[in-house]
Amino acid sequence: MALIPLQIPPGVHRNGTDFEGSNRWRDSNLVRWYLNSLRPVGGWSQRDDLSSVFSTCPPRAAHAWVDNTAGSNQAYGSANKLAYVNTSGTAFDITPVGFTTGNCDASINTSYGGGFYGYGLYGTQVLGSNVFQEADTWSLDNWGEYLVGCCTSDGKIYEWQLNTASPAAQVANSPEDCKGLIVTEERFLFALQADGNPRKIAWCDREDNTTWTPDAANEAGDIELQINGEIMCGLRMRGRTLILTNVDAHIATYQGPPYVYGFERAGTACGVASRKAAVSVDQGAFWMGFDSFFVFDGSVAKNLPCEVADAVFNDINKNQISKVFGVHNSEHNEIWWFYPSGASTNNNSYVVYDYAQNYWSIGKINRTCGFDRGVFTNPIWVDGNSLTYDQEIVGASHGTDTPYAETGPISLGAGDSVMKVNQLISDEDTNGNVNVTFETRFHPNDTQRSYGPYALTTQPTSLRFTGRQVRMRVEEVNVSDWRVGIMRINAEAGGRR
Repeated sequence: MALIPLQIPPGVHRNGTDFEGSNRWRDSNLVRWYLNSLRPVGGWSQRDDLSSVFSTCPPRAAHAWVDNTAGSNQAYGSANKLAYVNTSGTAFDITPVGFTTGNCDASINTSYGGGFYGYGLYGTQVLGSNVFQEADTWSLDNWGEYLVGCCTSDGKIYEWQLNTASPAAQVANSPEDCKGLIVTEERFLFALQADGNPRKIAWCDREDNTTWTPDAANEAGDIELQINGEIMCGLRMRGRTLILTNVDAHIATYQGPPYVYGFERAGTACGVASRKAAVSVDQGAFWMGFDSFFVFDGSVAKNLPCEVADAVFNDINKNQISKVFGVHNSEHNEIWWFYPSGASTNNNSYVVYDYAQNYWSIGKINRTCGFDRGVFTNPIWVDGNSLTYDQEIVGASHGTDTPYAETGPISLGAGDSVMKVNQLISDEDTNGNVNVTFETRFHPNDTQRSYGPYALTTQPTSLRFTGRQVRMRVEEVNVSDWRVGIMRINAEAGGRR
């Protein structure tokens, strides 16, 4: 009889065939790995109900900042509203007067006029996707203690000066027909796609967001990037500003007068999937593209190898890809991307990259926007019902969702051996808060047989199954801060089949 350790590296591998994921975790939900042990992500607790403002369309942009009195502030934007939330959880509608509302969902043209002329039969509905209007969202940032924002449907740049009795107002002299903004480290306000030009960036004078006309006496300016796509978003980085388009990446570096900013291409064929799909951290910038992930490491933008790319990009609803948003979870060195999967029009799935340990995980959760901890104790994320949640609460529930992780096939014996398993020696620190299920096969496409679930309340745990390969599923049964390390099984050769 042999004691076989099930030593499975951290992270999920979901590319290629099922057997290519041998001896790896194959599926997961609401779990992470730390120091090689499997554990649940923190649960959540409902915080505020914003549905009084966002009654028809949930927010898809969020921002938190501290004002000059050290007060904590939140702002949220949807396709038709802008709201401020104070520390008491009261939401104030600060939507600008005359604001042009947009699309809560991306608009798809599959009827007459959609697709390419001469392709297919006349009068037949177009089957392929042809998105002609993205789901609208806001770019939100703070100019000192004031909130600034721009919505893709409206195009104007607004400022809100912390007065809940007054809505946000257009910044004087600022460009119109914009698609976003970013405040640089040098205190310039960049208007992206300024004046309706998909390649143009305009910036105000330093420390003065009402002066936009270039003059010898100021540092306002503009540039039209030499690109064949459109500018999507900007990220503030250490000493530089990263500009992402739907095809490439550019770096803006402050040079001082007379040119003020210099721009250089940082990468090609690395377009960002949506205006909220990029995240900046100390280690660089990470973003989701249309069929892969990318990283800017300070010198060049390049492809980020992803072990769950097949699972994500074969399942994502590309018609609604403009709703993808990324958020930093700094406490755990993670980037989370939320996206609509299958036929869903709302974000219902996520993919996570742990940039410190270099592994990926996947799962299901409904979140539309959010921000990292820092201004507030916990990260705050929002769901499709416009409810905000304090995330990453140790020991809190995960709503109706269940944390679990499941492996791909694990070969039990050498060569073509069939093994009989009769005992599990678990490495689980709570002895009862997780169950383990095993599924066996004799060949990769053979009938699968299930055994369990087994409660790990006694050590060792008696089992009885036979096979050449086995899958193991670890699933939470009681909410706790459990840990699972290296499981071991007692097995003996059982002949051939």
